[in-house]
Amino acid sequence: MTVRVMLISPGMNAALREARFAGDAPLDESGLRPARAAAAAGSVPVADQWLRGPSRRCHGTAGALGLRTDTEHALRDWEMGRWSGARLSEVSVDEPDGVAVWLADPAAAPHGGESLLELCARVGAWLDSLHGDSSGRVLGVVEPAVIRAAIVHALALPPQAFWRLDVAPLTVTELSGRSGRWNLRCGRPLAPEASIR
Repeated sequence: MTVRVMLISPGMNAALREARFAGDAPLDESGLRPARAAAAAGSVPVADQWLRGPSRRCHGTAGALGLRTDTEHALRDWEMGRWSGARLSEVSVDEPDGVAVWLADPAAAPHGGESLLELCARVGAWLDSLHGDSSGRVLGVVEPAVIRAAIVHALALPPQAFWRLDVAPLTVTELSGRSGRWNLRCGRPLAPEASIR
């Protein structure tokens, strides 16, 4: 049986605007407002199971969307070790060689956290664990890195493709199918304010 996985990227916050690595910053008003509008407009997809990553941004977005979600640890954000919470621009100045290796080698984790390969394997294992008979329609509010990793795994893309995928705030990325055979529908705006005009 087919599984439909709908992954919603959380709303905007200061850390995202400042290009910070992970961290656990909450939503701000610029993220809450469109999420509440999407909930009021009835734009949130229907699901049989509702999950979220453990970050405060995912928790706040799920709440603003009116979702009662369970926390799924496998859907946590990319673990960035000592870079967590730092700006990319700062780390690029302080550790230019580390950033270069991190961007070029999917197995590298100069920050002491997860490598890109480990992130894709973790998210891929969760995705492959879903079965149509028990999962049906799964909706998750998860960080953009998790969505990108899910796409890389589902479509069997080379890990370097991760860097070429953009996931805008409050968009829905849908994967339908089953382990080993997924179809992708990406970037549907959740709220009218999130659409590009």
